[in-house]
Amino acid sequence: MRIIKEKTLKEYCNLSKYKQAAESLKAWIYEVKYSFWDNANELKTKYRNASIISSKRVVFNIKGNDYRLIVDIEYKLKIVFIVWFGTHEEYDKIDAKTIKYEH
Repeated sequence: MRIIKEKTLKEYCNLSKYKQAAESLKAWIYEVKYSFWDNANELKTKYRNASIISSKRVVFNIKGNDYRLIVDIEYKLKIVFIVWFGTHEEYDKIDAKTIKYEH
């Protein structure tokens, strides 16, 4: 899979409040780059704790659910778009269905 805005995730790792997620995010990036999902069911085989919000939107638990990562996936094109990343506490304050990417 190709990750759009991977650079943004790496920038988050440099911020002090997200430094503890750095290794987990790097592992997620590596795993996703070498994954090839055709649909959400295939994704759930690997990431059982991922939450499927819609046909395209998925929420991943990062670092034991301390952090959340929201992505949109175009399965046919094999592209993962980073939408949002933050702590679990920050996640509880947003609407995962409607939030849009902002940098």
